[in-house]
Parts: sequence; C-alpha cells; structure tokens
Amino acid sequence: MDVSSEMIHALLPVYLVTYMGASMVTVGFIEGSAEAIASMTKVFSGALSDWLGKRKGLAVIGYGLAAATKPIFPLAPTIGWLVGARFIDRVGKGIRGAPRDALIADISPPGLRGASFGLRQALDTAGAFLGPVVAVFLMWLTADNIPVVFWLAVIPGFISVLLLVTLVPEPERPAGLPVVKSPLGLRELKRLGRAFWGVVAVASVFTLARFSEAFLILKAHAEGAPTGLIPLVLVVMNLFYAVAAYPAGVLSDNGTRLRVLAFGIGLLIVADLAFVLVPGLTGVFVGLAIWGVHMGFTQGAFSSLVADAAPVELRGTAFGMLNLMTGAMILLASAIAGVLWDNVGPNGTFLAGAALAMLAFFGLIPLQRVLHGPKADREDAENT
Repeated sequence: MDVSSEMIHALLPVYLVTYMGASMVTVGFIEGSAEAIASMTKVFSGALSDWLGKRKGLAVIGYGLAAATKPIFPLAPTIGWLVGARFIDRVGKGIRGAPRDALIADISPPGLRGASFGLRQALDTAGAFLGPVVAVFLMWLTADNIPVVFWLAVIPGFISVLLLVTLVPEPERPAGLPVVKSPLGLRELKRLGRAFWGVVAVASVFTLARFSEAFLILKAHAEGAPTGLIPLVLVVMNLFYAVAAYPAGVLSDNGTRLRVLAFGIGLLIVADLAFVLVPGLTGVFVGLAIWGVHMGFTQGAFSSLVADAAPVELRGTAFGMLNLMTGAMILLASAIAGVLWDNVGPNGTFLAGAALAMLAFFGLIPLQRVLHGPKADREDAENT
C-alpha cells in the first residue's frame, strides 16, 4: 500500500498545480488537513477495535478504503474529486493504523515483538522510497503521463488488501480477557497505567525534537543541492531508515528496548549536530544518513514498548493515543522549527532539536524505574 500511495503522492502536488490549476494554498490545505484527519481517526479506530475485541476487520476496511480511492485520482474531473479522494485515503490510513499495530502485537510472540515492529517499519519505509522511484521510472517510460502512472498505482494497492484478507489471521481472543465497554472513558485510560503514559510522555518530547522532514529538504537546498537532486534527500534518509529498522527491532528483543531507544535518541542528537557543524552538502548527507538510522532505532522501539506496557484488551486504544499525541507534537514541532528557521536560521532549528532530544534522553531515566513493574502498575490501576 505504501508503494501505491507514494507513487501518487509524489506526483499529486504537481498534478494539482499543473493539470488542475490549483494554488499552493490549496495544496497546503489538502495535505495538512488530510494528515490531521488521519491522526484523529486513529484514536477512535483503536478504541473501536478494543470495544469489538477484533482488529482485522478494521484493518481491512482501512486498507480497502485507501485502495478504493486510487482509481479516483486518474478519473477525477475536478479538484473537488481529488480532495475527496485524498481525504478518504487518509481516513483509511487512520482507520487501519492503530488496529494494525495492535494486531501485530497480538499475533507476534512476545520474544519477537521488537523484530515484528522493526520489520513493519522496514517495509513501510521501503515502500516510502520505492514508490517515488517507481513513479519517476514510469514517468520516463510514459513520457510524463501522470494519469497513466496513477492507474498503475492502483495495482499494488489492491494486492495489499488481497494479502491482508487471505494471509493474515484474526487471533482468538484470550479466555478471561476483560470486556472493554468504554475504551476512551477515564477509567479505561487510567487502566493503561503509568508505564504506558510514561512511554507516551517520552515519545511526545522526542517527537517535538523530530520535526518534519521538510526541513531536511530545506537544509539541502540551502546548502546548494541542485533542484533535480532534491528528491534524493528523502530517498537517502528512508534507505538508511529501512536498513536499520529490522536489526534494531531484533536487538530490542534481548531485553534492551530502552537501550536501543536511548541509542536512537542519541543518534538524533548527533544528526542535528552534523547538520550544524559539518559544512556543505557533506554535512547534509551525513546528517541524513544518521537521521535515517535514528528513525530505525526509535519508531519500532516505541511501538514495542507500548505493546509491552498496555493491557492486551486496550492495545488498540493505546496505539491510538500514542498516534494522537505524537501527531499533535509533530505539528507543533514543525511550527516551532519554522519560526526558528525564519528568525534564527537553520542552525538554530537543529540546535533546538538536539536540546529537546537531550530532554527526551533524560526522560528515559524515570521511565526505566516505572517499567520495572508494569504488571503491578496495571493491577494497581485496575483496583482503583
């Protein structure tokens, strides 16, 4: 699905402006609103999966909606149709996100949970850089015929739904598992426990330090990268991300999740400093490589920690709340980064990111104490 979506998203802004006559304001509104809707939807879909006691159906609906929108892009006669398709696509992403992660946690052996989430991150990221590469190749092959590329993007989208429907099982609900009547109620949110909320707190501060990758592109441009090579910025970052994610997940299964996470946060600090201290495009691409590796060491680790800390019957809600908090933080982080960029310069933006990452790093110290007894913590929450 990521290959399919990124084939379209890589060309959609150009298609909107060139073929449909949209303004840059319209493009910005579409992208910003779509991502905000996806973040909000994740909370409710995760909670719904806990209430139903089932994950796969919601994941199928989410992936199915995304696949169903793909033919609309080449067929759309007006901007309104494209806006609708983009919104439904992101709603699909929101519906599938938390139930899918909870489903991964449910079907993965506890001793391989880190590897499972690492593999998921690696494949997500592989799709993120393969999609644009395939789109560029197809644009060359079709003499820049964007609608034809959009039609070809339909194929991997529908294959992903077929794989989910036929090859992924819905695990049996464990006997004696409590029924969740109000997943987003105060009582159930308290039952998530201090360990879970500690992970969310560290993830929120960390995300505040990890602003949008758009600023990595701006940094490359400011250092003189040719416009034609700008797409390589995200390709390089995602390549290192994909390569690092699975080994980092495997490593975290050896009882070292927090150490893997600490290493990843430390890499973000190093990446920020590389952008500031190493001159020219050398510093940019060194920073990009380290940035990608830090993503591989942190994103799967946070997901694994949430799966470890949250009660089984509330995993969907837990992943939904994690996505909500980190989604809000990435918007805030990007706004802060933009203000710093305009008023202090690029170095101020990256130094602020390093400082916030350091704060997240030290937040691991109290989190380690809480994680020593997550089961006891959850029992205390249930008794209250």
